Amino acid sequence: MVDIEARRAAELALAESEERLRLAVESAEIGLWDRDLVADSLFWPPRLKAMFGFPADLPVTMEDFYAGLHPDDRDKVAQAFANAADPAKRAVYEVEFRTIGREDGRLRWVAAKGRGVFAAAEPAAGPARCLRVIGTAIDITARKTTEERLVETTRRLDAVLDNATLAIFMMDERQHCAYMNRAAERLTGYSLEETQGRALHDVVHHTRPDGSPYPLHECPIDQAFPENNQEQGEEVFVHRDGSFYPVAFTASPIRDERGLPIGTVIEARNIEAELRAKAQLEAFNASLEQQVAVRTAELMRTEEALRQSQKMEAVGQLTGGLAHDFNNLLTGITGSLELLQARLAQGRLGEIDRYVNAAQGAAKRAAALTHRLLAFSRRQTLDPKPTDVNRLVMGMEELIRRTIGPAITLEVVAAGGLWSVLIDPSQLENALLNLCINARDAMPEGGRITIETANKWLDDRGARERDLDPGQYLSLCVTDTGTGMSPDVIAKAFDPFFTTKPIGQGTGLGLSMIYGFVRQSGGQVRIYSELGQGTTMCLYLPRHYGAAEEPEAGPDLAVAPRAEQGETVLIVDDEPTVRMLVTEVLEDLGYTAIEAADGPAGLKVLQSDVRIDLLVTDVGLPGGMNGRQVADAGRVLRPGLKVLFITGYAENAVLGNGHLEPGMQVITKPFVMEGLAGRIKEMIDAG
Repeated sequence: MVDIEARRAAELALAESEERLRLAVESAEIGLWDRDLVADSLFWPPRLKAMFGFPADLPVTMEDFYAGLHPDDRDKVAQAFANAADPAKRAVYEVEFRTIGREDGRLRWVAAKGRGVFAAAEPAAGPARCLRVIGTAIDITARKTTEERLVETTRRLDAVLDNATLAIFMMDERQHCAYMNRAAERLTGYSLEETQGRALHDVVHHTRPDGSPYPLHECPIDQAFPENNQEQGEEVFVHRDGSFYPVAFTASPIRDERGLPIGTVIEARNIEAELRAKAQLEAFNASLEQQVAVRTAELMRTEEALRQSQKMEAVGQLTGGLAHDFNNLLTGITGSLELLQARLAQGRLGEIDRYVNAAQGAAKRAAALTHRLLAFSRRQTLDPKPTDVNRLVMGMEELIRRTIGPAITLEVVAAGGLWSVLIDPSQLENALLNLCINARDAMPEGGRITIETANKWLDDRGARERDLDPGQYLSLCVTDTGTGMSPDVIAKAFDPFFTTKPIGQGTGLGLSMIYGFVRQSGGQVRIYSELGQGTTMCLYLPRHYGAAEEPEAGPDLAVAPRAEQGETVLIVDDEPTVRMLVTEVLEDLGYTAIEAADGPAGLKVLQSDVRIDLLVTDVGLPGGMNGRQVADAGRVLRPGLKVLFITGYAENAVLGNGHLEPGMQVITKPFVMEGLAGRIKEMIDAG
């Protein structure tokens, strides 16, 4: 009786334990199942039913279980269960299979594991038999999906690597080969199986073998250990067949998610063909450079011959015009002097002034022609001053009207509030007169000339069209109603010696002079013209931020200021006539004048104790010293020495490119003696 009660208590406790286990499993991710072979029943919790797509409240039989399996997996599952329930085998039930949901038709992967429960063998009952099989099941669909993706990714990666033309090696943490793609196998001649577990340098011999035609580069692959940064370089590999070949490589460290080195990936390619092509290209370039040098020398010789030919042609064009102009001027000068001499001998003094004025006028015109020659080469000496261009135009209006004649109407359009410009006024007057004369010659039957001034603010586009920097400019334009100019004539208009006038009527230097003067002043000249529609010539001059100077009255030698007692001027000039004239003018005004014919002679005077209030020196001097060198040496001996330079053209480099020191000025030949006397007195009195 006691045994029966104990047995019932044990069975009750077991039932309660199983119930608690089932409740716990039903709320977990793992499904617990129990196949009772004695009662022919199957226990499935809701979690397990969900794996098969069964409703939670639907009873499930073994037939339902097998019906929910993928057809390809039913035999495998049945065999595994039979082995687990076989008393002779008592195998562990462990199988992965696919299910097809009854309601949603969804395919799921399930991993099941279980074990049989067997009754003890008794003589009366016969051999042991399986009472039930109990196990667990878990949904492994996500894991299987990941595995499939990984397999597919690996397959694709293998395909990419195997079809790559670049040789790829993967080294492990010991720097032993772990992987080679097919390109690497072709590059080295070794298979992956032959290189796995070996150091790469044992395979490819990174050091330069004797007899290799390639130099050794200081960047071997062995330097690219995982702890280092990426390495690049070139090396010489040895193929399996013993041949040498150069490669370019890149070795990069492989690191895990913590940043620790776990290996190296190496990319390599054979560059033998590249080096050969590079050598061929270098040889070709060297040959080409030699040919270019030869051709360039030949071209330079040809160009020099062409320039010489053009120079001779230009000289020929210039000769006619200059010869005509200078012969006329010299005739006027020499003729006047001859008549002057004759009248003095005859005692006929009443006619002297007429001949003197004629000689002076011819000399001034010759000086103007010289300035035109210097202007087109931009070598004239400019004396820029802040200038009111409207006042300058108004001052020339009457002269221009007399020059162009009564058949041509002159109109002046002066802009109000016109900016001032920093310009040489006399050169601008000369340029304006030349433009008006050209306009007159373009209207032989008469017409109209318009002189117009304006303020111009040029933006980037406008400045670019005129070949200027953006900014503020003053424009001075001369427009005629004449015959106009063709594009070919416009293209050559500024060329030296180019003229459309007959030989003897022009030198072809007018527009060249204007262009050179304006460019030297920081401006630009532009032509706007069409055949039959007239021409507009515009000068663009940079704006000067300052007030214009009032024009000064011309000096008069008769009323020139007299020297103070003892004031002395040193004159250094290699031209005796110039020294004589300057000396006589200065002595007439009360100065003591000392002459020197060259630089060394002038320097000796400066080295003496003689009083010198002003040094007047030509810039171009013989004897090894130019005028600037004399002045600089004199200032070392006599600090603050005042210097007036005389020059026939702009020796800019000698004069410091226009940047003279305080107490230094320049005057251009030819000059009037009244102007020289006034400049000397002004400089001495400046203190």
